[in-house]
Formats: sequence, structure tokens, C-alpha cells
Amino acid sequence: MKRLLAAAFLIAVWTTGSARAESQTTVIRVGAFPNITHPQAMIGKANGWFEKAMGPKVKIEWKTFNAGPSAIEALFAGAIDMTYIGPNPTISGYVRSQGEALRVVAGAAGGGASLIVRNDSGINKPEDFHGKRVASPQLGNTQDVALRAWLQTHGMKPMSKGGDVQVLPMANADQLTLFVKKQLDAAWAPEPWATRLIREGNGRLFLDERTLWPNGQFVVTNLIVSTKFLREHPDTVKNWVRGQVELTDWIRDHQPEAKKLIDEQIQRETGKALPPQVIDEALRRMEITDDPIRSSLLKSAQWAFQAGFLGSKMPDLTGLHDLTLLNQVLKEKGRKAVQ
Repeated sequence: MKRLLAAAFLIAVWTTGSARAESQTTVIRVGAFPNITHPQAMIGKANGWFEKAMGPKVKIEWKTFNAGPSAIEALFAGAIDMTYIGPNPTISGYVRSQGEALRVVAGAAGGGASLIVRNDSGINKPEDFHGKRVASPQLGNTQDVALRAWLQTHGMKPMSKGGDVQVLPMANADQLTLFVKKQLDAAWAPEPWATRLIREGNGRLFLDERTLWPNGQFVVTNLIVSTKFLREHPDTVKNWVRGQVELTDWIRDHQPEAKKLIDEQIQRETGKALPPQVIDEALRRMEITDDPIRSSLLKSAQWAFQAGFLGSKMPDLTGLHDLTLLNQVLKEKGRKAVQ
């Protein structure tokens, strides 16, 4: 009887210990888009980089989105803890939550967005956009805001604002389909979709967005984290940021392998592999960087405000960036802090 009781006690201790160990596992739910402009996410998903960086006590659950506004809704709903995302949905989410919901903790990529026109659309100069059908990935996303700002600069407005340019937010894959069917005249698209519109949709490069920015630098992807998750799991977030910084370095030093992994992951998520020349061309228009390029985000906020996405008053974005953990990691590696 004593032996049975002892055995039962040991089983109970073992079960309790296992449950406690399991309860100590941190689950981190991470969003990303199947775009070349999310290189760390694509490679990290493909080769398990972040699983190795985070260690056995962290479980990663990846979530896929087409564009930023959907990812922000998921973060608001508590369905994700962090996501790779463009600046304008980040700004919108910060403003809608009165500065409470999220923080930018690192950059990921700059550049990588272009205005592509169909070769037979009759568009050769800005004023040729009058009366045309122009796509963006999603209403209020980063390219959508850039498109509206560019139209305004050239004295044009979307039809929804009393102008004659039909701005059509739609999924990137649908843009390519409609280019082929000649039902779209142009699109402001991120990579690799901009290059695919050129190579598969009879398109040509009308404007590389880098030409609109000082030194050709603008943020296209940042890493944002739920404020609640950042507050409750700062060490986990720091480990993620460290893993990303190291992955960014690896990408720069291993371009052929990095391109292969990006292509494999995009194929898994979209069902279509990218020709090597598409990846090469797309990456030439990009900079992979951990710097969030804060100044360009603030400019994007001005554009979004002018487009009517941020209410009646220009918001205060002072608390949007929290680069403390990134700068700690950079200091550990003997690098300069980012602003």
C-alpha cells in the first residue's frame, strides 16, 4: 500500500511539474505578409530562424495577411502580439487606440514600392492619370496613402473626393489579374508585385517611390508589438529583436541563399514561385534594415492626414516608437543607436 501511495505521489508531482513547465511556455503570435518587403519574416518562417533564436520556451504562431489594416484589426482583437507591417496602418492603429495599442520596436525594410503602368494604358506623364483606373493593395495601407498623396501633388483627386481618378484598393494578386485583362491602368504596389506587374502584366516602371524621398530612403516595413505584450514580455521581445538583427546581417552576407528561402516561402503562401530575375529586380529596389527610418513615417502620417484617414487633427506620434530594446541590442553588438 505504501508503495502504491508513493508511486501515486510521484506521478502527481511529475504531472504537476509538467503542467507548470508547459504553462511557462510563452506563445508569441506574429503577423507577416507574403511579400519580399517582409524579408526577415519570410526567411524566418522558411528556415526556423526565430524558433532557434527564441529557444524552447517560446512557441511561435505565424499569421498571414494581405495588407496592413487587416493585421491591425487582428492586433486590436488580441489575435496577434506583433507583426511586420507598413507605416500607415501602424499610424492608423496608434491613433485609433489613442496611443495605447502598439509600439514600433524596429525597422525591417525600406524602399520596395513603385507606381507601375500598363504599357498600352496611354500613360506617359502624370496628367495622363486623369480618368484612369489605379489600384492599391488596401484602403489606407502604405501604398494607398502614397498614391493619394502623389495624385494630390499633381493636382488630381480620387473619384471619392470629387476627382476623376478611380482608385481601387484590392489584393495584389487581383491587380496582376486585372492588368493582364486590361481592366487596370496602373497600380502602386510593393515588391515582388511591382516587378511581377512589369514582367507578367505588360507593365513598366513609371515611378520608383525612392525618388520621392531624401537619400532615397523610406520605411516600407516596421516591426510593431502590442503594448500589452511588450510590457508583459520585454525579454521575449528583446530576444526577437536580437534574432532579427542577426538575421538581417545574415541576409546581407548570404544573398543567394536568402533569395532562395524568400522564394520558397512566398511559393508556400501564394502557390506560385518567383523567377530568380523577379527576386533580383525586386531586391535591387529595397534596403533591408533594422532602422525604422522614423522621419519617413512622420511624413507618411502627414500624407494620411491630408487624405482624411487620421481625423480632423494631425495626431501626436511622440510615443509611437519605442526603440529601447533595439538600441540595447545594437549597443551589445558595438553599433550606433538609431533615432
